[in-house]
Amino acid sequence: MNIEITARHFDLTPQLKENIERELDGLTRYFENIISAEVVLDVEKYRQSAEIKLKVYNQSMTGKADSNDMYASIEMAVDKVKTQLKKYKGKLKEKHPEKIEENVARSTRPKTNEDEVDQ
Repeated sequence: MNIEITARHFDLTPQLKENIERELDGLTRYFENIISAEVVLDVEKYRQSAEIKLKVYNQSMTGKADSNDMYASIEMAVDKVKTQLKKYKGKLKEKHPEKIEENVARSTRPKTNEDEVDQ
């Protein structure tokens, strides 16, 4: 997984970076094929926000959270993305492989007169 971390209006500490990487590595328990992750951390006065964007195949998942503590914001954003990953994985399991194969076979065969009558 490719991780890109951006810190706005503050300096990123090594401990914070390590915490983010550990939290994102934990997401692979829920879905193994995460392509990339983009983390944007922002500080405005007393509000500290974390936004996480994950790219999975052709899907994009986003979690954003605000709080007074950056570590809490990161944890809440990771929880939101984790929920989306679980839902996405559930949808993938529900699909019937035989229907998918039938659709692929139908779309790859040459068009005949029967197809025009069906539509």
